[in-house]
Amino acid sequence: MGSDSHCEGFAPWVDEEATHLVLGSMPSVASLAAGQYYAFRQNRFWPLMFHLLAGTDNVPEDYNERLALLRAHHVALWDAIGTCEREGSLDTAIHDETGNDFTAFLAQYPRIRTICFNGGKSFAAFKKYNKPLLSRPDLTFHQMPSTSPANARWRFPMLVERWGEVFRGL
Repeated sequence: MGSDSHCEGFAPWVDEEATHLVLGSMPSVASLAAGQYYAFRQNRFWPLMFHLLAGTDNVPEDYNERLALLRAHHVALWDAIGTCEREGSLDTAIHDETGNDFTAFLAQYPRIRTICFNGGKSFAAFKKYNKPLLSRPDLTFHQMPSTSPANARWRFPMLVERWGEVFRGL
C-alpha cells in the first residue's frame, strides 16, 4: 500500500453515571469508517459484553441498542491513543501516536474507578502517556486480553472467563 494513514480516534462515549471504562488502542479501519466503536464484525467485544451483561448471545444490529446496554451497566468507552499513523488496523502498525489525556477525563467523570485495557497496546499507550494515574489508590486497572480477532489464541470462552472477573454482575 505504501504510505501510512493518519488516524484520529473518537471522542469518549461516556456519561456522568459511568463507573467502568474500557480502553481500546485505536479504532480499526472498519470502526473509523462506520463511526462506531468495535464495528469490525469479527471483533468479539459486543458479543462478549452481551454475553456477560445481558446473558444473551444475540447482539442487536442497532449500534444505539448496543450502547444502551453499556449505559445501563455504567460502562464507558474510549481509546488510549488519540491520533496515530497506521496502515491497516493492526496495533503493531501504530506509530507516531499521541495519547489521550486521562487526568482531565477522570476529573470530569469522577465516578469512574475501574479501567480495563482491551489489549496490550492499550495498556502500553496509557502507561506511556498517563503513568502517574497508575499509582492512584482510588483507581483499579485491569489488563484484559484483546477482543480483536488478531488475538486468536484467546477463544471466546477464555475471554468470557477473564472479562467476566470484572464485568459479570455489573
